[in-house]
Amino acid sequence: MKWSLNELRQTADEPLMFEETLDLKASLQKRRPEILDVSPVLVKGVFSVDELGVLGYAKVKTTVTLPSTRSLEPAEVDLEFEFTEHYVSHHERDFSRFEDTDVVIVLENDILDLNSVIEDNILLQIPMQVLTKAEQQDDATMPNGGDWNVVSEGELKKMQKDEDGVDPRLAKLKDFFENSKD
Repeated sequence: MKWSLNELRQTADEPLMFEETLDLKASLQKRRPEILDVSPVLVKGVFSVDELGVLGYAKVKTTVTLPSTRSLEPAEVDLEFEFTEHYVSHHERDFSRFEDTDVVIVLENDILDLNSVIEDNILLQIPMQVLTKAEQQDDATMPNGGDWNVVSEGELKKMQKDEDGVDPRLAKLKDFFENSKD
């Protein structure tokens, strides 16, 4: 779905509400090739005109399948989020009316393409660490090799608490400082 800024501004009296199911799998995979699958994207939102210009609010719900960052096994990531953005013309030069926390999108050719907006926000929501359901368990087996192994943050903290805290190679230095006080 596409709208021009002029069309959206003409709805100043009454907000433009929308509810769509979008198939963005191919376009998301083109933008980020490691995406294995994307379920249909449910989008519900509204565009309204206020003193700042065109304001868009949307709720998005989908499931993205990505390779696990630990094992490369397929892992499903449920995404459910909402966002609010202001849309302005590419002719706009003065952004001082917006707060520093406002998200302001400058529209090329003054055309708002809902698919692009939703794609951008889905890509922003994908977490850095993706784990399968099994890998999310506390007792999950971590990768290891001949002389190395991966430990979780919890295991690392436990190992650090279990240790005396003093490297045995440096233990004799502790006595050195006690003797130097005399």
